[in-house]
Amino acid sequence: MKNKIPAILGITELIVALGALPAGWLLMTHPDGSGMHMSVDLLQGSPFPDYLIPGVFLFTVNGLFQLAASVLGFLRHRWAGYAGLALGIVLVSWICIQVTIIGLTSLLQPMFFIVGVLEIILASLIMKSKVDKPFHKDHS
Repeated sequence: MKNKIPAILGITELIVALGALPAGWLLMTHPDGSGMHMSVDLLQGSPFPDYLIPGVFLFTVNGLFQLAASVLGFLRHRWAGYAGLALGIVLVSWICIQVTIIGLTSLLQPMFFIVGVLEIILASLIMKSKVDKPFHKDHS
């Protein structure tokens, strides 16, 4: 099972990316929220006048970066665990900030929170498995 964890992390990151890329694109191209059937009224009290900046973040970090991290997972790259951990923390934080600003408005929010926690767990397992291995061979 341990050798499947990077692929499971890759699949998890791919799911996040496939959700974030179109949503982020719609928010960037329709900053008034109309592309996602959302009102800018949700942003009252936030630092954002519209959805452009959240859309850029969603598209770039939760979309493109998660997509790149999924490739690292599928390739079992040595940075897959680090990328997964960082992006899992970002995703959990993103959801917490989002719910704080606009409230709990969708079942997708707790779902992606759980996915972020799953990313953190999977990435931690990958990193733990690498800690147990020596960095270099002992030549004594």
